[in-house]
Amino acid sequence: MSDPTRPRVRIVQLDPATLQALSEGDLERAQATAPVLLSAYLVAAESIGTWRFRAKQAVETPQDLPWITGVLWDETGGQAVGKAGFHAAPDADGMVEIGYAVDPAFRRQGFARAALELLLDRARREPEARVLRATVAPANAASLALVHQYPFLETGEQWDDEDGLEIIYELPVDGPGPTAP
Repeated sequence: MSDPTRPRVRIVQLDPATLQALSEGDLERAQATAPVLLSAYLVAAESIGTWRFRAKQAVETPQDLPWITGVLWDETGGQAVGKAGFHAAPDADGMVEIGYAVDPAFRRQGFARAALELLLDRARREPEARVLRATVAPANAASLALVHQYPFLETGEQWDDEDGLEIIYELPVDGPGPTAP
């Protein structure tokens, strides 16, 4: 049974043309090809790097396109509230890594949790996905608090050229597992 107080979200996948326009910070051009209304947050400085990487990825590894970052869409409000998705399709070991970011105007309203649950549900439904990975910067208290509410296991650390030091968390998803409160 779903919780009526939690936001209802979906991830709206974007085509390569829209990803390219976002990577260039061109909201008007991106809007012309996007299936939903985009927000200024999606072309803010903190978002451009994601879109640059995803635009290139969509061309170089098109099999990743249905998995990668898209618009986090609030079904109730009918608006873009952030971005979310996987970094790529499952790798050879069945690992999929999540990524999400909520527009500052919509933080502390349950959208990050809703995105995480949506991604977790998708990973559990995909036979090729066996492990869900989340990487979080040690200073990101909000994301750490969220990840700690799920049965993720800390498996190590990594250095990300864009985000710096990250703690690696993993959760098996190949079978029924516990869900968050």
